[in-house]
Amino acid sequence: MLKGVDGMAGKAEVKWVEKAEVLSERDMERILRRIAVEIVERNKGLEKVILIGIQRRGVYLAARLREILKEMENVKVPRGELDITLYRDDISTLADQPVVHSTSVPGDITGKRVVLVDDVLFTGRTIRAALDALTDLGRPERVQLVVLVDRGHRELPIAADYVGKVIPTSRMENVEVRVKELDGEDRAVICERTEGEEHGVEA
Repeated sequence: MLKGVDGMAGKAEVKWVEKAEVLSERDMERILRRIAVEIVERNKGLEKVILIGIQRRGVYLAARLREILKEMENVKVPRGELDITLYRDDISTLADQPVVHSTSVPGDITGKRVVLVDDVLFTGRTIRAALDALTDLGRPERVQLVVLVDRGHRELPIAADYVGKVIPTSRMENVEVRVKELDGEDRAVICERTEGEEHGVEA
């Protein structure tokens, strides 16, 4: 689904036309397996690692990473989910009531290595909000970021530690990540804006 539509949509209603597929189901599976290996290598194991998916699609990607890590290392990594809606820096300007999803963290994150998982990295504002939300939950030893797609156009000095694929886009485009649990299929596509404001959906 379009990054940010659930509680993250812009003010103007716009139409999007699918332009090109950038990740297939097989691509997504391969990327998640590669990232799982990188997580183990960077953290020298999984002893302190907690996976936290950012609502909504990050939650399902984190669940898949957990299953892959269990298969690889025979370790059940704690997993949680984080809603950042109320930490957005533009919440007071939204015309519509934002949709708030659940936040659930497995125990105290203080001293842990939190691996945030999201589908698309764009302006960096979603991740800034996620870091603020984590601060209210504890003081992790380290926070790392997994994204399936990095589409550029950063507005804040934020970078991912684990990137599935870098996909150059224009401001008239958005990257739509679909997951079977919500959308009935696994794939990522570039969609082009056909009317409305000039800038892409913030994330």
